[in-house]
Amino acid sequence: MRELRGWSQADLAKQTGLQSTAISHFETGGRSPSFDNLRRLADALKVSTDYLIGRSDNPALAGPHTDNLFRDLDKLSHADLEAMRMMKEALLKKHTEDEK
Repeated sequence: MRELRGWSQADLAKQTGLQSTAISHFETGGRSPSFDNLRRLADALKVSTDYLIGRSDNPALAGPHTDNLFRDLDKLSHADLEAMRMMKEALLKKHTEDEK
């Protein structure tokens, strides 16, 4: 992601307040960032921490309104999840119609 932004390791270090050598170690796998440093990296690169650690292929950040939205989904039934999908589709359709 750093390279896609056209940043050098020094640029990312400046954006995060970390040392360039730390960035190099993270990228080569010599060291793993602490949680605090992971957040700094994600904030600077404007990606999610899940993206940085390989848990997501989507670099998009979750907005503050989604923080709790997806918690505990594993506790919902299949029917509940389907109802959520239908609600999402209805809201997207409404939003599209409102824009016309």
